[in-house]
Amino acid sequence: MPSNRAVAFQYLGHSTFLFTTPAGKKVLIDPWVKNNPACPEADRDIGALHTMLITHGHFDHIQDAAELALHHRPQIGCIYEIAVWLQRKGVENVSPMNKGGTQQIHDVRVTMVDARHSCGITEDDGSIIYGGEAVGYVVEFDNGFRIYHTGDTCVFGDMRIIAELYPSDVIFLPIGDLFTMSPKEAAYACRLMNAKKVVAMHYGTFPQLAGTPEELRRLTRDLGTEILAPRPGETLTQ
Repeated sequence: MPSNRAVAFQYLGHSTFLFTTPAGKKVLIDPWVKNNPACPEADRDIGALHTMLITHGHFDHIQDAAELALHHRPQIGCIYEIAVWLQRKGVENVSPMNKGGTQQIHDVRVTMVDARHSCGITEDDGSIIYGGEAVGYVVEFDNGFRIYHTGDTCVFGDMRIIAELYPSDVIFLPIGDLFTMSPKEAAYACRLMNAKKVVAMHYGTFPQLAGTPEELRRLTRDLGTEILAPRPGETLTQ
């Protein structure tokens, strides 16, 4: 397998990540940048953007989707109901899909998998409309490097199946508690998936999201799982 060192990702805070593929294309997962309090000011102006993936319709994962899409015109992978919502806002280049499906978007192969979470979209008037279901993504780059971004979720048994079908080099897990799993549940997810390397996300943005990478490290010490906790704005090469 070719080296995976050509894949880099920048943590923009909360659950938002900007990947650079081996070919230099940009892939953004969960477009919450402009009003994301965890995103450094210097990183809120995203340059070229080729692919966008959306895990669900909550504001802290979708708020900048339409604006970024209209400006950069990326190809967007998302569940069908969110695709329709975006199209009603004038967004083009939407590639709807559903759980279990796989599609090629530019130079990445994207599989939509299950997540356990709500998915209402808050409109400008404060009303909440149906946004389909929350999802996760397995993303395979053209050099064979594979990541699993779980989205917002609790731990669930089928994570084991996802890991068996799509063994991933890096798994992105929420740990903040209250709205997603805590470090305790995340540690159990690591055991289900025999995770070798995990990036902690969805913590610390607000005081209620009190889970910490240190706690996850303590709970997975016997597994030998490497827990990564990049600072917002930091770029890692894997």
